[in-house]
Amino acid sequence: MARDARATEAAGTTGTGKMVEAAGTAGPGGAGGAPEEAPDGRDEQDAVARLRSAGLRRGAGINAVRMLMVAAWLGLWELSATHWIDPFYYSRPSKIWERLVGWFTDGTSQGSIWEQISYTLQEAVAGFALGAAGGVLLGIVLGRSRFLSEVCAPFIKAANAIPRIILASLFVIWFGLGMQSKIATAFVLVFFAVFFNAFQGAREVDRSLVDNARILGAGRLQVLTTIVVPSATSWILASLHSAFGFAIIGAVVGEYSGADKGLGLLINHSQGTFDSAGIYAGMIIITVLALLAEWLLTLLEGRLLRWRPPAAGHDAQI
Repeated sequence: MARDARATEAAGTTGTGKMVEAAGTAGPGGAGGAPEEAPDGRDEQDAVARLRSAGLRRGAGINAVRMLMVAAWLGLWELSATHWIDPFYYSRPSKIWERLVGWFTDGTSQGSIWEQISYTLQEAVAGFALGAAGGVLLGIVLGRSRFLSEVCAPFIKAANAIPRIILASLFVIWFGLGMQSKIATAFVLVFFAVFFNAFQGAREVDRSLVDNARILGAGRLQVLTTIVVPSATSWILASLHSAFGFAIIGAVVGEYSGADKGLGLLINHSQGTFDSAGIYAGMIIITVLALLAEWLLTLLEGRLLRWRPPAAGHDAQI
């Protein structure tokens, strides 16, 4: 009896194995055909396409709301200047548009508008480059040296407390009405904005990474270039977004204090002639330049920080 039961069990197992083998070998195309490919790749492509379409719709909706807000604001301003407020003091959008068109077609009282924009941009870019380089260098050095940071702290705080408009007046006296005084003003504004972020970024480096690198034989320079600087990059780039705006402000403030060219001179001249439309027109041009610089810095940040995984709130932008 026991022998017969074992034989029956072995026969059943062998038959089941053959059935499983036959089922795995025979496909929809017949016996011995290849198994059908799972549609995972097509599903993934469809999901990506849906996400991309949703993103485009969301972006279009955001832009539409922005356009409506700007149109409502300009329409209310135009209506108010027509019926309730004095356009001599507050101007109106149509008048500002006329001033902008006149500047770009006929020129300004100081010459070509492109020459004024170029002059201000040269001052801002030079001040931005020098201030950013100096702020990054000194911020990282002091951030990694406790002794030097304690020695220089009161002097840096005192220099940062000086009103910038006073420095702009001094720079005009020291360097004259040319480009040097405006570059110096832009440099001061950019330097402190970048310095404090670079200093904090160098201080926030993970201590365990530094210790492990030194255990593995890395020298001070290797630790600085491979750990400290990459770790502080996000802090530095975050400061650069606002730093270029400060550079333009420094150039315009310097031109406002005394210059023979530039957008600041145009705004100063418009103020002297009670031309509120000219003041607004100069403000719009400066804003457009700052936004273009912000866009370029965002592209640069995306390239430099491509290695970093996205943060949880990376979609929220200001």
